[in-house]
Amino acid sequence: MRIDEVGDRAAAIVRNVETVISGKRDAVTAALTVLLAEGHLLIEDVPGVGKTMLAKALARSVDCTVSRIQFTPDLLPSDVTGVSVFDQATRRFEFKHGPVFANIVIGDEINRASPKTQSALLECMEERQVTADGTTYRLEQPFTVVATQNPVEMEGTYPLPEAQRDRFMARISMGYPAPSDELDMLAQRETASPLDALEHVVSLDELRSMIAAVHRVFTSQPVKEYAVELARATRDDRQLRLGASPRATLQLIRAAKAHAAMHGRDFVLPDDVDALAVPVLAHRLVPTSRAVGGHDRDGGPLIDAIVRRVVADTPVPVGSARRE
Repeated sequence: MRIDEVGDRAAAIVRNVETVISGKRDAVTAALTVLLAEGHLLIEDVPGVGKTMLAKALARSVDCTVSRIQFTPDLLPSDVTGVSVFDQATRRFEFKHGPVFANIVIGDEINRASPKTQSALLECMEERQVTADGTTYRLEQPFTVVATQNPVEMEGTYPLPEAQRDRFMARISMGYPAPSDELDMLAQRETASPLDALEHVVSLDELRSMIAAVHRVFTSQPVKEYAVELARATRDDRQLRLGASPRATLQLIRAAKAHAAMHGRDFVLPDDVDALAVPVLAHRLVPTSRAVGGHDRDGGPLIDAIVRRVVADTPVPVGSARRE
């Protein structure tokens, strides 16, 4: 698939999702960027702003296998990955695939499950496989986890550890809609949900071709050095006690390649890296207790501001971003 075709199909997916989620172009674009970069997305915001609706709309826009897991405190790891069941006819154990065996897995309120159940996703998200009873089962490609969590209501929840947050390529927030968008929502959903009428606009083969085209996007050496310098700056920042990991640098470049392809370019610009620095890096960083001060519990707005400052202070590379 040519790069211009990737841009056209990406625009069609965005338009399709926006029939359900209006006024949130940045969130929709970021979600699609993660899908094309073969990453995983964490949607974090207060209840009722459309986190699960965005995940469902994105999944329905692509003709692929989709599963949904409602995370609860009593959910077991086998409820996610699958379980071996003894077959009386063959006198053998047969592995029954769990909901994680799908192209897009929607994990609703992931922080309500116990750490043991949350950890069941670690191997799936990183190695794209499930190991049960000594046997490894490969997950179908592409494979993306779109998880939601509520950062406000902390009673009965288990915050994601740093190791698991690092496996999410990006974290985004929906935010409250504008008054005009909220009025449109009242008019459109008074009798029915627009999600019920949503149809796919891209086939699974087309999605795989789009992902393959993203892989071919060129990243010049200066742009790679720029991404490394951004990550290094977070590790040396006095307001952070945990900076960006090498995995974060790799996923920042992968996301930048998808961002470039969605805009019809076969090469990455520093602007692509800048546009994704906050959603890709912020959730991996941990501020010092002194830096948090009067900010909220996890210092989310503070970390976003730190990432923006790091981007502003890091010199933009001089040199050609195009393939020679």
